[in-house]
Amino acid sequence: MPNTARPELVVYDAKDPDAVFPAIPQVRPPEGSPNVLIVLLDDVGFGASSAFGGPCKMPTLDRLSAGGLKYNRFHTTALCSPTRQALLTGRNHHSAGMAAITELATGAPGYSSVLPNSMSPLAMTLKLNGYCTAQFGKCHEVPVWQASPVGPFDAWPTGGGGFEYFYGFIGGEANQWYPTLYEGTTPVENKKTPEQGYHFMEDMATKAIKWIGQQKSLAPEKPFFMYFAPGAAHAPHHVPKDWADKYAGQFDGGYDAIREKIFARQKSLGVIPSDAVLTAENSEAPRWKDIPEDFRPVLAREMEVYAGFVEYTDHHIGRIVDSLEKLQVLDNTLIYYIVGDNGASAEGGLNG
Repeated sequence: MPNTARPELVVYDAKDPDAVFPAIPQVRPPEGSPNVLIVLLDDVGFGASSAFGGPCKMPTLDRLSAGGLKYNRFHTTALCSPTRQALLTGRNHHSAGMAAITELATGAPGYSSVLPNSMSPLAMTLKLNGYCTAQFGKCHEVPVWQASPVGPFDAWPTGGGGFEYFYGFIGGEANQWYPTLYEGTTPVENKKTPEQGYHFMEDMATKAIKWIGQQKSLAPEKPFFMYFAPGAAHAPHHVPKDWADKYAGQFDGGYDAIREKIFARQKSLGVIPSDAVLTAENSEAPRWKDIPEDFRPVLAREMEVYAGFVEYTDHHIGRIVDSLEKLQVLDNTLIYYIVGDNGASAEGGLNG
């Protein structure tokens, strides 16, 4: 966005003390432009959330969907980085250079993981039009050879990404107890341990709430664009034990029974057609009845942890929504709550 050319030589003359010059130009968005909050969950499937008939209780999503719109044909790509690059540019992921995750980049057209300089990220466009911009959480769009604290930072959120503030991690996943975090491009260390109550999800939500409060205090005339991308529910599935314990026993019947219950609830909610037919069981996965009885509690507990992780994440997103309401800006905020970047979590184990 080039500067406006100065039309002529500026001369101050003591004989003309009342000379008037135009005000310093400041970019402002159109009057009434809304705040924008995009929430993108990680590895949460179509049938996981309570809003779409699933077993994971998500009261914040339920609340927002009850007062808004639910999309049951919202398309993503099948991989993490491509979905995020497409979302943040409004372009097809191949056109945006991200046909695969950054770790699988090649020199083939569309696979370089490098955003062409002919494309402007959404955050950059909004910033140049007067928005305050911030990103929290996961950033999996940085080419692997740039993903270090020495740069280059062209593809980082606060580099070429258009975000004025970033607090989160670079890469596909993060340890929720001991994450490797950056503020902008500067590495930061946690001041608390898990034993002292630290969890990354709570931390990033608190940072986001503080950023919104600061923005509305110092620049109330400007709307904000916030991209809030938790590492949940991507593995490792780390969540306080009491949140996982809320689901104790709820998955003991096994996944064959659970999928039928979810399917029935989705029909009753109108999420899928009433005459839909449940897809055939995966022939490569053993039936629940064939799982050794002493191993079933392990698998059920893994699902309890996953569901608790999803609900815990939704809880902290609810804190952000509550802060918008407290600041009396909720009614002028567009909230896009995207439940998953590609599908359910395929990873997981005894350590999350």
